[in-house]
Amino acid sequence: MISFEGVSKRYGSIVAVDNVSHRFARGQTHVLLGSSGCGKTTLLRLVLGLIPPDEGWVRVDGRAMSSLSRDELVAEMGYVVQEGGLFPHLTAQQNVSLAAEAQAWPREKITSRIDELVHLVGFGTSIMQKYPVELSGGQRQRVSLMRALMLDPPILLLDEPLGSLDPLVRDDLQQQLKRIFKKLQKTVMIVTHDIREAAILGETITLMTEGHIVQHGSFHDLATRPASEFVTAFLQAQDLPPNLREFF
Repeated sequence: MISFEGVSKRYGSIVAVDNVSHRFARGQTHVLLGSSGCGKTTLLRLVLGLIPPDEGWVRVDGRAMSSLSRDELVAEMGYVVQEGGLFPHLTAQQNVSLAAEAQAWPREKITSRIDELVHLVGFGTSIMQKYPVELSGGQRQRVSLMRALMLDPPILLLDEPLGSLDPLVRDDLQQQLKRIFKKLQKTVMIVTHDIREAAILGETITLMTEGHIVQHGSFHDLATRPASEFVTAFLQAQDLPPNLREFF
C-alpha cells in the first residue's frame, strides 16, 4: 500500500501538492489523472523519493520514505518514464539486464528472466539484440517496461508512458498493458492526462487539480457520481469513444 499523510510540496510560491492524504491499495492499478501542473507527477516523484515532501509523510507498506529508507524502498519499485529512457549505446537486452547485473545475478538467471519478459510483452527474441534507435516507439516502451519488471518489484510506477506515441500504437499498447497488469497483479500507479487511457487501465482513478485530489474511484464513479462540476467538465473535455460517451 502507498499512502500520503498530509503531504504538501512547494516550489517557491508554486504549490504543487497541497495537504494530500490518500491511500492506494496493494495489488491494484491506480491512475493519477489531470491536466499539466495539477500535481500528479509530483506525487509519483514523492513515492520514488526523488523529492522530499515539505510537510507530511509518504509511506510504502507502512514504512516512511526518507533519505535513510529510500534505497531500500525504491528497490521494491520499477519505474517507466515517457519515451522509455533507454540507454542508446546498449542493446534492448543490455538495457533490460542492467539492474540484474548490478545485483550480480548469475547469467543463467538473467537469461531465464529475460525469456519470461519477452514472452510477457509479446516480443520475438531477435528484437532484444537491437539498439533503441532501431526500435519503434512502441517497442522502446515495451523494453522500458521489461527493464522496470526485471527484478520483479511489487510496485510499478509509470509517468505518461504512452504520451509520445501515435494513436494506433498507443491504442495497441494500452490493451497490452491492461493484459499485463491483470496478469501480474502488482501495485501499479500510472500518471496520465488522457481520459480514455485512464478508463482502460485504471481500476481506480484519482482526478487532481491545483495540487488537490478532486475525486477518487472507478471511471463509472466519476462519470455517474461526479463530486463536482469540474469532474464532469474534465471528463467531457476530450473526444471520448462511444463506449465511454454513453456514461454522459
